[in-house]
Amino acid sequence: MELYELNEREKSILRYVIHQFILTASPVGSRNISKKYDVGLSPASIRNIMSDLEESGFLGHPHTSAGRVPTDKGYRFYVDSLMEPTHLNDQEKDLIKNSIDSANTETDELIKITSLILSDLTNQLACVTYPKFDNATLEKIQMVQLSSSRVLVVISVKTGLVRTITLEINSKVDSSRLEKVQRILNERLSGLKFSEIRTTFKERIKDTVTDDAKPIIRVFIDSVDKIFTDIQISEKAIITGAKYILKYPEFGDQEHFQSIIELIENKDVIIHIMDKNTNSIEGNIAIRIGEENEDQKFSDYSLISKKYEVGQIGGTLGIVGPKRMEYSKVVAAVVYVAEQLSKELKKTNS
Repeated sequence: MELYELNEREKSILRYVIHQFILTASPVGSRNISKKYDVGLSPASIRNIMSDLEESGFLGHPHTSAGRVPTDKGYRFYVDSLMEPTHLNDQEKDLIKNSIDSANTETDELIKITSLILSDLTNQLACVTYPKFDNATLEKIQMVQLSSSRVLVVISVKTGLVRTITLEINSKVDSSRLEKVQRILNERLSGLKFSEIRTTFKERIKDTVTDDAKPIIRVFIDSVDKIFTDIQISEKAIITGAKYILKYPEFGDQEHFQSIIELIENKDVIIHIMDKNTNSIEGNIAIRIGEENEDQKFSDYSLISKKYEVGQIGGTLGIVGPKRMEYSKVVAAVVYVAEQLSKELKKTNS
C-alpha cells in the first residue's frame, strides 16, 4: 500500500475536517475548524493547510462550496493512521450478548438477530452471511412426520447449528419406518463432512435398504445434493438496516437513492464483495473505502467486514454505508458482534 507522509499540523487538520464532515455532511471551511476545535492556528493558516491537503489529494473541493470534503485517500489515511480506537460501552455490549444468547440454535434466527443488532448499533446497512455448510460435519439427522407423506428433516452439525428441510415421500410413511431410516442414516453418515456425504451417499447405504425403507431412502438419494449442500448464494445472507441508511442526506437525490435501493435488492453483489474483501485479509477486519471496492456500484460506499467462525465453518458479517461514517464506532461494533457470534457458536458446540 502507498504510504503518505503528513506533518503533525496536516494530520490534525485532516482529522478535524473528517470529524466535522462526519457530523454535518456539509463541506468544511477553515472558520468551522477554528471555531470548533482548539488547534492554535488562525483561519488563514488552517486554510493554507487545507489547500495543501487538497493539492496532495487528501481533501476535495466541491464546485458549489468554499469548504472541503475528505477524498477516499483522506479517509484511508484517517482510518490507517489517525483514527483512535473506540470501545463499545457496557450497555451496548450487554445488548449484543443478551440478544445473541436469546436466539436458539436454528441458523435463520441466529443470523437474523445478529444482523438486526449490527444495523441497530451502527445505523448502517448490515449484512450477515450464513455459515458455509459445505465444510460442516454432520452430527445427527432427525426426522419428524408432518403428514402421511411429508417429513421434516432436521440436520444438526458439529458446531451446534441446525438446518431443516421438508421432503415429500411418494408413499405413506409411519413413525416406525422413519425411526429405522433415521437410525441407518446416523450410523452411516454421522461424523462425515457434507461434501463426503454428497459423493458417497449411495455407496454407504446401498446394503441397508429394505423394502419398507425404500421410498424414504429413494427421496434421500434424489435430494442428497439439496440436503447436504451449501445454501444457494441468493439465500446466503440476511440484510437489515435499510430504514437507517435511507435517512442519510447522501441518498436525498434520486440517483443515489436509486443506487442504494438496487444494492439492497441485489444480495448477491453485497455477499460477493463482502466475502472477497474479508478473504483477502488474515483474521483482521476488512475496510474498503469508495473506489477501493472493485465493483463500481460501491464507489460511493464504505464496506467494513469481518469473519466469524467456529471449527471448520463460518461466515462474514459487516456493514455497507456512506463513506461519511463514524469509522471507529462501526469497527468496534463489527469486531465485537463477530466475536460474540463466534462465542455463541462455540458454546453451542461444547
